Amino acid sequence: MGDPHGIGIVGLGAISSQYLATIKAHPLIEVVAVADLNPARAVEVAAETGAKAVTVDELVNDPEVGTVLNLTIPAAHADVALRALAGGKHVYGEKPLAAAFDDAERVVEAARDAGLVVAGAPDTVLGTGIQTARDAVDSGRIGTPTSAAATMVVPGHELWHPNPDFYYAEGGGPLLDMGPYYVTALVHLLGPVVSVSGAASRSRDVRTIRSGPRAGERVPVTVDTHVTGLLQHADGAVSTILMSFDGVATAAPPIEVHGTEGSLTVPDPNQFDGDVTLRRLGSDQNVALPASAGYADAGRGIGLIDMLLADPGRPARASGALALHTLEVMTAVLRSAAVGRRLPVVTSVERPSIVPLTERAS
Repeated sequence: MGDPHGIGIVGLGAISSQYLATIKAHPLIEVVAVADLNPARAVEVAAETGAKAVTVDELVNDPEVGTVLNLTIPAAHADVALRALAGGKHVYGEKPLAAAFDDAERVVEAARDAGLVVAGAPDTVLGTGIQTARDAVDSGRIGTPTSAAATMVVPGHELWHPNPDFYYAEGGGPLLDMGPYYVTALVHLLGPVVSVSGAASRSRDVRTIRSGPRAGERVPVTVDTHVTGLLQHADGAVSTILMSFDGVATAAPPIEVHGTEGSLTVPDPNQFDGDVTLRRLGSDQNVALPASAGYADAGRGIGLIDMLLADPGRPARASGALALHTLEVMTAVLRSAAVGRRLPVVTSVERPSIVPLTERAS
């Protein structure tokens, strides 16, 4: 896609600093334009990066921008992506691909029709944590995979986030907020999902902000805040997910994967690294596995770099197709919870190729 490749960033909230730490010094990338609803913030980041502070319309039509990095809130993901595609730009976005599955389909279709690339977070699954677990599964160290469990239980983001409103609005909730990390990891480990069952609940209709200048303000809750799902994978394995803003904590590993010959504990898929442990059939001990795959010492934005390194023989590992499939799985779980029956998953995707153990993506 060119060397260096011009990037325009839309949305300069807290997550943008993590992306910039990864991409701004990379030889493949030149940040040429930035835009934000807060013009002063755009000017600040422009001064830090040497980029231009512009409007969104100017950015998506800038001939120096080859790819738009979309770091807006979930409700704006589809609109910004479609505007970027209409301007002839590739798109890499934060998760989820869109707040609604229909909008995500429109984004993927628009990219396909225009011959452009769409990809997006989470890219944490490309680090050594999930990829080492993937290597253990692929090399047969647990035998035939049979099941997995993914668990995330926290009390809610209003305890620490000064503006948690969007976590409790359409496109938010524990499943659409944190679920992309876990469901994407499960697809990497076990392959695509063909059907789901779900159940969900909501502990309260308002949350009280506990920090920042809005402390004490009450935020309406319009989405379910405790979601469980049963996922049937195409190759026969069954996985369960539990995503909750209605508990305090959990002692369960973030992900466990079980097979006929062994079981894996897998680290937090919201992080790039962490210990993978294996207990083989007949043993009473978990053994830590050395890192054997993945981008080492990676940070947010490695998926964008991986996209720029991709070619027709090796598509982007954080592809739009994977993001669309993951979003359909999650929204199908929520719909299943609402209608009370098992639902099929229409989209599918090939498991992305494993990332060889790589010290630096360049």
